[in-house]
Amino acid sequence: DKSKMVGVDIGTYYPVLGKSNTEIAAASRSQHRCQGMGRPLSRGSSMEYLELLKGDLPSSKDNLFAGIDITWSRIKGGAPIQKALEAIDAGFRYDNPSASVPALLAVYRKIKALPDNQWKSIKLEEIKDVIQACLALFMEATVSERTATPGQSVEVELELVNRSPIKAELQSIHFMGAQKDTSLQLNLPENETQKFYQRVQIPKDAPFTSPYWLNKPADLGMYTVDDQSLRGLPETPRFLRVAFDLLIDGEKMRVERDVLYKGSDRVEGETYQPFDILPPVFAGTTDNVYIFANQAPKTVSVKLRAGADAVKGTIELCLPENWEVEPAKQDFSLALKGAEQQIDFKLYPPEEQSVGTILAMAKVDGKTYTNDLISIEYSHIPIQSVLRPGEARVVKVDLHKAGDRIGYIMGAGDEIPASLEQVGYQVDILDDNEITPANLKQYDAVILGIRAYNTVDRMKFHQPILLDYVKEGGTMIVQYNTTWQMEFPMEQIAPYPLKLSRERVTVEEAPVRFLAPDHPVLNEPNKITEHDFDGWVQERGLYFPNEWDPQFQAILSCNDPGETPKDGGLLVAPYGKGYYIYTGYSWFRELPAGVPGAYRLFTNLISLGKKAQP
Repeated sequence: DKSKMVGVDIGTYYPVLGKSNTEIAAASRSQHRCQGMGRPLSRGSSMEYLELLKGDLPSSKDNLFAGIDITWSRIKGGAPIQKALEAIDAGFRYDNPSASVPALLAVYRKIKALPDNQWKSIKLEEIKDVIQACLALFMEATVSERTATPGQSVEVELELVNRSPIKAELQSIHFMGAQKDTSLQLNLPENETQKFYQRVQIPKDAPFTSPYWLNKPADLGMYTVDDQSLRGLPETPRFLRVAFDLLIDGEKMRVERDVLYKGSDRVEGETYQPFDILPPVFAGTTDNVYIFANQAPKTVSVKLRAGADAVKGTIELCLPENWEVEPAKQDFSLALKGAEQQIDFKLYPPEEQSVGTILAMAKVDGKTYTNDLISIEYSHIPIQSVLRPGEARVVKVDLHKAGDRIGYIMGAGDEIPASLEQVGYQVDILDDNEITPANLKQYDAVILGIRAYNTVDRMKFHQPILLDYVKEGGTMIVQYNTTWQMEFPMEQIAPYPLKLSRERVTVEEAPVRFLAPDHPVLNEPNKITEHDFDGWVQERGLYFPNEWDPQFQAILSCNDPGETPKDGGLLVAPYGKGYYIYTGYSWFRELPAGVPGAYRLFTNLISLGKKAQP
């Protein structure tokens, strides 16, 4: 029954673009590449139906917006503007856009005369953009370096070209942020380049450039943005901007531009990037997490990078309680902008289990800088400079283990090998040629990385070898795989029937129940308690099996609020002399994040069937 539904044809064709809406949608989904969500394009009519839950049905069930006035008529004084714009549209000449400028300026004056409101502000900027486009008016303000520091002086090149016969004049410029005004009265003759330079001093208290939503610590699932005007903006507004005060055919108009960095690439040619204001020095640890399984100290390396020339100062670590470091602080000197220096400290853990954060602090000319710089650089977006605290998580974990050597078959890619090496395991990444019966004998456990069965082409050939390894006494740990639009290279990924599902537990604090409290993986060599599931990040696990052979024993159960129990997250089956373990719990998130309980339980999986070390 579609009587209370509104039909929307999502297959609409757009002649201006030469594409259908569904083609655009499929192409956009195919850009979500980290998740492998590419789709073939589709064309032609495709109806979707929306059910009305509240309110009145549109006057036409074929038009979701029927009966909604989206014209200028809904704004007081807007009817003449609507009429004028329709006339401009009807008489527009694509071969001479500037012919529309006088009429557009008249509309601009009408909009300025409206009472102040949000729509007036929006439409003034839009009509100015249209006027500039019809004038083919080029204006830019650029610098020759991509970054600068507060207090630094930069030379700004300003270039303007009026590529139309309409009379235009640059009366003055104003550098917002730097508070510098210059009167010019510069005529802009048709198609003649006007270029000049201005030296600008960046204020010493200028804010650093960084995404506004990352400037304060976030709450769970929510960024902290106090300034309401920033919310929803794709980027942080630039501090250094130029206002061009123009006189166009007798009408005054202010047009603003960001100051940009302009460069030249031998392949790409002329390039533009944002101009960022950044600290004179960046400091951060080379690792995000340091795991201590005993009292031995570890080296913490701090990487310093200069954001300006001739930067000197001291570097030290801010520590959690009961942790110690040697030496307390050290000097550094960076001669040139971009230069790097690495300084090492010895970090000593406390005796008891402890979780905390260390922070690198660089002191220069009486000021303290605690941020590291992350540059996000892709060809399809502007460079993003992200300032993040130069900190690392430090974890002293009460850990016992059996076995030392692990073979790891990498799947889609994860950081578990490095995490296990931090607590004393020797981890060898195995390529296809190393997965042989003779080679596997040396390993206490063989671990398959996330989605190994989805991504390793030769798994169907490796599977018999791996199961023989288990049969002869080895321990095989298989992390999550997915069946979503993917086929396994073999019918079964386990020695006994096992069916994967799309079940997951997304609440990382979801209570975990012990289904087999006496099983060795919950007791040896580390006694697992409910507290070992504290502090997990992002989720409990994903793609849990929902059917399995009686040979498997389910160890744990959990579920999201209001959901049914998910018992398939950790399944253990004896096979021959060894053990096959399938686990959908998110070890690939928890171990790199330094979650102590995750290390203790994962170590128990590796240790299964072996005698613990004293």
